[in-house]
Order: sequence, then C-alpha cells, then structure tokens
Amino acid sequence: AQNVVQRALGIAEVRLETAGGNATEATLRYVSRREASRLQELISDRKRDEASPEQSREETGDVLFELDQRELGILGVTSANFRLLGLILVGLSFVGSPVAAREISPRVGLFLLLGPAFAAVGLVILWIASGVQAVFRYYGFRLTRHGEELRYERGLLQQYTGTIPLSKIQTLMIRENVLARAAGYGSLVIETAGYSPGQGGSDVESAVPIAERDRVLELARSIENVGDISFARPPRRARVRYVARYTIVVGVITAILGAIHLWTDGLPYWYLGAGLWLLVPIAAHLKWAHLGYYVDEDYVVTRSGFWTRRTTVVPIYRVQTVSDSQTVFQRRRDLGTLVVDTATSGGFWGGDAVALDVDVETARTLRERIHDRFQEAVRERPGPAVPRA
Repeated sequence: AQNVVQRALGIAEVRLETAGGNATEATLRYVSRREASRLQELISDRKRDEASPEQSREETGDVLFELDQRELGILGVTSANFRLLGLILVGLSFVGSPVAAREISPRVGLFLLLGPAFAAVGLVILWIASGVQAVFRYYGFRLTRHGEELRYERGLLQQYTGTIPLSKIQTLMIRENVLARAAGYGSLVIETAGYSPGQGGSDVESAVPIAERDRVLELARSIENVGDISFARPPRRARVRYVARYTIVVGVITAILGAIHLWTDGLPYWYLGAGLWLLVPIAAHLKWAHLGYYVDEDYVVTRSGFWTRRTTVVPIYRVQTVSDSQTVFQRRRDLGTLVVDTATSGGFWGGDAVALDVDVETARTLRERIHDRFQEAVRERPGPAVPRA
C-alpha cells in the first residue's frame, strides 16, 4: 500500500495476512517500492512452489478485468449507502417537524421547519461524498490472474496492490444495490479464509467493484465453475410472516406519533401514520421475491436483500458446518433457516450462505444432503502437495 506521501518518498507498506486471523499479522511500514514488489513476488513464488513445484515462475498474468472511466463513473453514482441515507433522512425529517419547531425559539424553529429540505441536501451531500470515496478507492482497478492466484491494484490517493490465492477462496458474493441492479450492474466480492469484506483491509478483496451483471457472472464462473442457477423461493406463507412483521413496525410508529401528540399537543393528524400500512404488502412481497436458494452437487447458492441484494456462492468442499434453526415466529408457520458456514470470519456483510424462511422439512433435508455431499467432495479432492525437501 502507498499513500500520497509514501509515493513521493518512494516507499511502501507491506502487509501479511494469514488464513487463521481477522487482522494483519505482520506489517513492514517503510520499505522501498522495489523491495515491496520483490517481497510480493518472493512470497508468491514460495507459495507456488509448495502448491505446484512444476509450475513455471515466468508465467505471465492474464488480465481478467480493468475498470474503465465509464464504469468508474457508474460506481460513483451507485455506491450510496441506502441504509445510512435512510436513517439520516428520517432523523432530519423529525428534527424539522412542527413539533420540534414549537419546542424551540421561533427563530430556530423557522430553520427546523425546513428540516425536509435540509434532509434532501444532506442526502445529496452524502451521496456525492460516498461516490467520491468509491472513485478514489477503485481508481485504476485492475485484476489479473497469475497461475493459481489473483492480483489486483487500485487506488488514486492511496494505492494498493495485493494477491488472492485461489486455494484460499471460500465464497464468492455478488452484490447489487437497488440503483446498480436497475442499471444492470453489480459487484463481485471474494471472501478468503479468515478474512471477509468489512474487516480491516478486507475490502481490498473486491474482485470487481462494478461491471455489467453478465460480466460479473462470467468472472465469477472463471473462478468457480458454477453453472446456470435456478433459485427456489421460500413458500408463500413466508410473505404472511413479513406482512405481520411490518404491520407491527407501522403500529409502533403510529403509537410513537400518538404519544408525541399527547405529550406536546402537536401532530393533530398523528393517526395518518397508520397509512404507512399501505406499503406493507409491497414491502413484504419485495422481501420474499428477493430470497432464494440453489443446491447442486458442487455448490450452495443463496440470495437475499432488496436494497442490497447479495448472492453468495459456496463450493461444497469449502463447507465447515451446516445447521438449521427456527425462531418462535418461524415455528408458527413451519419455516426454518439454513446456514452454511465456511472458514471466512464473517464481517459486516457476513460470509455465510443463509437460506431464510424455507420450509422446515426442506431445510432439514438440505442440511443432510449438503453434509453428505461435503463428505464425498472431501474424499474426491486430492490431498495437499508435499513440499520438496
């Protein structure tokens, strides 16, 4: 890694990460750029010798992906954090309500009444800031394949280069937020043993920050040979559960507005909050429609999320544990959750493949099927190469 000052001084920082931890195990902070490149090549050669002694060190890398200017611009536009923006919008809108204005001096109250306008301006500023951050982070992104490892380089103000051994890859995740999905774009994230997106330097594991969805799928299949995927959705009774859940949320919001009315004598039309229930069936259907799972002889694939849809691909031979569970509410409708755990350490996005609200008997059947297929896959795969003396 190199920031602006380090590039000016001709030095770099080298970080070493292993599969067993969730942080950088060793850091060399002040080495020359040439020495950093030499160390990177040396470590890659040593790992390559242990895995495939006969592989040539002179093998040139194949370019898998390069981020062009158009895709960089699309990345900037579609990189907004919708959950954070939504929370800020709700907060600023409440601060700018007539209730808040009445409790404060008239001069300040005038500004607070403009809360929705402030919220809109705040959203635009945050949107621009997140877009600029994404552009700086992934400027010049380039992904190449050298034998049995992937190499990437990226960054404008702070440049990163790194390697991802194919043997350490645990899961692939395709992420599509609502804007990128509408435009037909997505991103590909690689999760390795002990590290995953959202942990320290793990965000550098993003193999493709933005690309057309078909291209993302093609690149994912170049790493893991998963075929055509046909998702099975949860049973329709799961939607009833979501309707009940969101109805409770609307009830709580309406009750809070009613309490504010009783306390301040403001919000005379507080009961209009119940009108949010009109959105409940739509929200329940959208949540249900974006859930799914797929299991074949070699892979487990799950999908979830509306605002940011995540499709997780887990090779059977990478499975660590398989479990199914039921909450109190799921038991009422004979639903369950299937969790396929790998050696990734989770992180913000979560590295596990999770099939939500599937039929409970289906979840148990899939658990046994995946477990049995994992045992077969382990027996079929060749053992690790023995290092040369």
